[in-house]
Amino acid sequence: MNILKTFFTGRVVVKVGDITKEVVDAVVNAANGTLMGGGGVDGAIHRAGGPEILKECKEIRRVQYPDGLPTGQAVTTTAGKMAAKYVIHTVGPVYGRGGKDKAELLAACYRNSMKLAAEKGLKTIAFPAISTGVYGYPLEEAAKVSSAAIENFLGADKSIQEVRLVFFSPTDADIFLKRHAFTESKTRTLHFGF
Repeated sequence: MNILKTFFTGRVVVKVGDITKEVVDAVVNAANGTLMGGGGVDGAIHRAGGPEILKECKEIRRVQYPDGLPTGQAVTTTAGKMAAKYVIHTVGPVYGRGGKDKAELLAACYRNSMKLAAEKGLKTIAFPAISTGVYGYPLEEAAKVSSAAIENFLGADKSIQEVRLVFFSPTDADIFLKRHAFTESKTRTLHFGF
């Protein structure tokens, strides 16, 4: 399973893998505001899940967000043919744009995705490294922001049992593990290899 480490008494799992193959209640899609699919994680999720995801995204655009999903917000659709039950789509900030609110917008992606999961009664959720691909958010900074947002949410909400942070590359996972902001006293190292 390529689990590298757990945090927060096992409720957070850091691993390397393909997020489209995670067996969880929801996978999070690092979407763009159009919700029409794209490259990276977004494209992979749309390809793996099939046309049902795009169909529901079009309906969300028609009914809820005609101008596109705002940065930091989150919505749910079916996961189509994937093992997960739902996809939670969230739009991360583009690092080179905007001002000092980048970190707050990135934290909001994690917070709002977990809030949606909790509201739907979901117990397990898998995240990619939001905004760290073509949106250019430095992984070192994103590690601190995302881990703090996750720990703060899980500290207040007991309904989500497991948050998986799924990195596509071992290098990215290693950077995260060196720069996260999780409370060390709640950390456990596991000895599963690649």
